[in-house]
Formats: sequence, C-alpha cells, structure tokens
Amino acid sequence: MKMMSRAAAPHVSLAAIPAAVLLFALSQSAHAQALQSQSIEDRLNTLMRVVDEQQRQIQSLERQVTNLEMAQRGRGMPGAGAPDAASDATVAEQPGADGLPVPLPPLAQALPGATAPGSLTGTATGVPVNPPSPDAGATNGATGTSAASGPQQGAPVGVNPNAGSPTVGETQKSAEPSRTQAEEAVVQREHAPLFDHKLTLDWGISDSYYDRRQLQLSGFLALDAIFLGNINLGQTKSHTITADLDTRYGLTDRMSIDVDVPYVYRHSTFIVGGAGGSASTLTDASVNSNAIGDVNFGIYYQFLKETNSIPDVVGSLRVKTDTGTSPFGIKVQQITPDNTNLVAPSKLPTGTGFWNVTAGISVLKTYDPVVLFGSFSYTYNIARSFADISSVIGQTEPAEVKLGDIIQFGGGVALAFSDKDSASISYTMAIEPQSKTKSPGGTWTGVPGSETTASVLNFGLNHVVNKHLTINGAVSVGLTPDAPNFVVGVRFPYTF
Repeated sequence: MKMMSRAAAPHVSLAAIPAAVLLFALSQSAHAQALQSQSIEDRLNTLMRVVDEQQRQIQSLERQVTNLEMAQRGRGMPGAGAPDAASDATVAEQPGADGLPVPLPPLAQALPGATAPGSLTGTATGVPVNPPSPDAGATNGATGTSAASGPQQGAPVGVNPNAGSPTVGETQKSAEPSRTQAEEAVVQREHAPLFDHKLTLDWGISDSYYDRRQLQLSGFLALDAIFLGNINLGQTKSHTITADLDTRYGLTDRMSIDVDVPYVYRHSTFIVGGAGGSASTLTDASVNSNAIGDVNFGIYYQFLKETNSIPDVVGSLRVKTDTGTSPFGIKVQQITPDNTNLVAPSKLPTGTGFWNVTAGISVLKTYDPVVLFGSFSYTYNIARSFADISSVIGQTEPAEVKLGDIIQFGGGVALAFSDKDSASISYTMAIEPQSKTKSPGGTWTGVPGSETTASVLNFGLNHVVNKHLTINGAVSVGLTPDAPNFVVGVRFPYTF
C-alpha cells in the first residue's frame, strides 16, 4: 500500500494542474468582470497601484541581487546604505518561502494599451506614476538602482548622492553670472583689474587738448573811467601726450595690485596781440617739455562678487608720487623783444608736485547684454613746502602749498553688441575746492581762481582680439572750462 501511495502521488499532483488552471482562469474572469464593472477612474487608480507595487518589487529584487553578489565576493553583510532582507519586507509584499516577493496577479495587463511592468514613464493614459518616496530604501527613482550600488546617474563625480543638494534657483543665485569677452573688457576698463593670479600689461597713449582764450588789457585807467592802452585777446593751445604702462597682478581671487609709470610730452603755443604797439598784430611762441610723470600705484579689493541679485563691489586705495616736474618755481619770461605782452614759462610741468592718496569704490552690475557701472572717490592732497613758488625772474618766495581735496564721482552704461565688441558712455565730475598757501610763520591764504569743477562726457569702444589682447578706445569731451576740450586715447591690455 505504501508503494502504491507513493506511485499515486505524482499522478495526484499532475491531476491537480488542470484544476489549478481552471481556478486561475476563473479568477482572471472574475478580475476582468470586476474591472468592467468599475469606472475608468477606478481602473486608472487600480492600475497605478499595481505599477507602483511592481516597481517596489523590482527595486527589492535589485537590492537582493546586490547583496548576493557582495556575499559571493566575500564581503559578508551588506555595506552601509544597503538595506537588508528585513527592510525589504517593509517595502514590498511579504516574501514567500524562497525569500523572493510573491508575484502580483497580472492586473496591469487587464486594460488594453497598458505599459509594461516596471515602466517609469507613466500609465497607459499618460498619467505619471509617483516614484517611491526617499524613505523606501533610499533608492534612486530615476534609474531604479539603490544607493549602495553607486552614485546616482547624472550626479557629479565625488558628490554624495544622499547628501542634500541646492536647487536650481539657489545655484543660479549663488553663482556669478557669465560674461562675454566684450563684457569682461568693459569690467576691466571701467571697474577693476582682473584677479585670479593673472599678470596684465596695459599700455596706452592719449592726447589731451586744451584751448583757452582770455581778454588781456595792457594800459591804465584815466580818471577812473577811460582805459588808455591795448586790448588783446590772448590764446593758449596745449597738447599733452601721455604714454604709460600699467602693470597689474592678482594676488588672490579678490585682491590685486598695480603700478603705473607715465611718460609725458607737452607742447603749448601762446598767442598774444600787441606786437610793435599794435593790438591787431599777433605774436606767438611755443614751449615743449618731456619727462617722466607722476608714478602711481594702488591696491584693489573685491568686497562683493557679482551674482544674479547683488552687484560687483570693488574698493581701491591709490597713492600718487611727485616724480614729475613740479609747476612751482618755473619762471615766466618774455619771448620776443617787440611784444612785452607775450610771456611764457621756460618749461612745462609734467606732474602736480604733490603726493596724494585716493580712496575709491566702484560698483558694477551685468544685465546681459548691458553693463551698468558707477564710482566714487576722494583724493587727499598732502601739503608740501617749496623753496620758491614765484614765477617772476629774480624773485624768490618760499611757501607751503595745500591743494584742495578732490571729490570725483561718475557712472555709465556699456552695451555688448557682439561677443567681442562693446560700446560705452559715461559721465564724470571732479570738484576741487580752493587751494591755499602759507608763507613761513604766516597763516593759510586762499588762492583766487583756484577752485575748479571739471565735468567730462566719455565715449568708449572695446574690441577683443583674442583671449590675451584687448583694444580699448576712448574719447572724452569736456563740458566745463576747467576740463580739457577733449581727450583721445587707446589702450592695449595684454593678459598672460
């Protein structure tokens, strides 16, 4: 009997297969009838739940495969961040006897056109499928891989995928806006030198033209009402050509230093009437001088780096020396013997004769393709004693001189109309109060007519030749009598 029962057992098992098939078919028919009785919305919800559950099963299987591979390689228990089998049970359905999840009934295929199991793109009707939450095993919802299997797809190398990363808006807010080469040229010229440990040699040449006319009276008043003598119109034309080399170097990404060495050539022509006692007869004379100018150096510090919400703010501190020829003590002499009205200095100065210190701040903001910039500075002129400030031959007048401190401010806008070309327009005003002199043992006395206000309108054009060389052209037009008529210049900054 035992032998017969053992032989009959396989037949009983085989006989049970048709019954199981029949039961499965009946269950499928019952599921189909249940789905037909449901509304479309209920069917979509059911389908989404089934797809989500299949996704969790797939992810659980991938984690188990990873754990098995690590165990076969002799690594023992799963590494940090890899969930074990116990945690898998909280994600998927309860596992069967073999430790694998129990397969779900194929409800996802009940509706025509349904997506394949495991698809993450959405349901058959286009409704997106919600990915599993980060708490469900810390898996990657984009690729279906676990955190223990490696960094997330698309994450930067060396970045922990489990760590919090800034959002797109935060990244754009904290990052510096990108500038074109033309905008960088504007920043370098109008705002501040380059930083980043870069050496820049900036050579430039400019011509400043000054033309002034003034009424000259040579005679005396009779009876305090009648002028007896010559009335002449004196004219002075002056060109000042300056060639300088400005060497700049970035110490850090926020600090830069520079030194500027100028060489100045001056040519002035003096035209005065009254030759031979005739007011209509003109006489002219020219004076030329050339020498080194006032060497100056400075340091720049970038307080704020430009972002999408704040401007670029750079502070500067510059010191100007008195290496140029001082204007004090230069004697004025008569040029021609037949015209006593024509007098001119024996030489022309190439410097101010004073040390000064300038503290300034500049602000710049980029709104591609427009760049806005502005600046403010204060110059303190250090008083100096001279052995002789008189311009009369044979006369010596020692004194201490204090030039007025200068307040300068301005602003402008630049437009980059291509990647390599830009144009700018700006306005600058410098106000200098009255200068003062003091004789030895005396008190300070103001110099009449020494107060000045210079207002200038600037036009610029920049062209980027390559990543090293830039050409900057500029024209400045004086708006007040104390400013030059115009200044034309060009610079060639070369960055290594």
